[in-house]
Amino acid sequence: MEGGEGVSGQDLGYWIGFNRVAGIGAARLRALIDYFGDLATAWQAPPTELQRAGLDRRSLSSLVQMRRELDLDAEVDRVQRAGVQVLTWNDPDYPSNLRQVYNPPPVLYVRGRIEKRDEWAVAIVGTRRASVYGKEAAQMLSAGLARAGVTVVSGLARGIDAVAHRTCLETGGRTIAVLGCGLDVIYPPQHAGLAAEIVQQGALVSEYPLGTRPEARNFPPRNRIISGLTLGTVIVEADLGSGALITAGFAAEQGREVFAVPGSIFARGCQGTNRLIQQGAKMVCSVTDILEELNLTMVSEQAQVRMVIPENDTEALLLQHLSAEPIHVDDLGRMARLPIAQVTSTLALMELKGMVRQVGGMNYVLARERGVEYTIE
Repeated sequence: MEGGEGVSGQDLGYWIGFNRVAGIGAARLRALIDYFGDLATAWQAPPTELQRAGLDRRSLSSLVQMRRELDLDAEVDRVQRAGVQVLTWNDPDYPSNLRQVYNPPPVLYVRGRIEKRDEWAVAIVGTRRASVYGKEAAQMLSAGLARAGVTVVSGLARGIDAVAHRTCLETGGRTIAVLGCGLDVIYPPQHAGLAAEIVQQGALVSEYPLGTRPEARNFPPRNRIISGLTLGTVIVEADLGSGALITAGFAAEQGREVFAVPGSIFARGCQGTNRLIQQGAKMVCSVTDILEELNLTMVSEQAQVRMVIPENDTEALLLQHLSAEPIHVDDLGRMARLPIAQVTSTLALMELKGMVRQVGGMNYVLARERGVEYTIE
């Protein structure tokens, strides 16, 4: 995927510019776009108009100062020279799972490649002070997900995160690391080699501009991107104060599945995961628990079918009559005015692609593919 295809070089500068303004996040940026129509007009607008658009005094001051100091063309050139792609809300290649969450980051900096198949992704996170048990569990789950064709997402931190990334790479799978700093500032620095390997088999991702230091306040927000990129989040090992629990909280808020690996009731590092299970998280004892819960048991087959069998008019017609409510094939055939044999054969292929699900008795529902419904334009 080539980043920035949906945004011209000139417009990209405005996205990067606003991304560097303190106090202007997703909500305020949407308000500016709604008010001015585009970011170029907003960037050049006089302070009085920006106030009318809803900017408070602090955000307005930051924007005015940034406009004086920042050379947008130089910023675009800096990003390109660093080998970094920039994806924005306007880019068709912006990750679809992340696009569905509340107030997704307006700008993503990417080194490596985010691909269509990364929609099939699961986060594996946990404590930096991992025990032997936690590392073994992370290794088992990461390897199993990678072999199943599922992309593993984590945060490049020490402990569980690093084990998840490395195992995925060693298994030949894809992995994405979400950073709490600029992509030119690898943290922790001891993971520079690991980060370089991830770029070859996945991507490094950050919402923070180049040069951003790994400040503590950056990491909780980045956790919402880890969970937002995925269908579900697995907490392998975490105590009650672990940042991994923040990721679990974001996953729950985003309507994504939360999984937890059980541990000893005497181990501090398992108190958080055991508490999650008490609160309703899916207990994980094997990778099958994750794959079955997320309907990911046939990811490789679905990916192959998608590549060789394009959508056709019959699929499009059936999708118009499918929803979250079960519908029998006979009723679907009558509504679509198609022969039952054609309906059943098409549904079989659509199920293999992950577009629909059979819920028993030849009744079908529209599959919510990681929070994304199939729609017809």
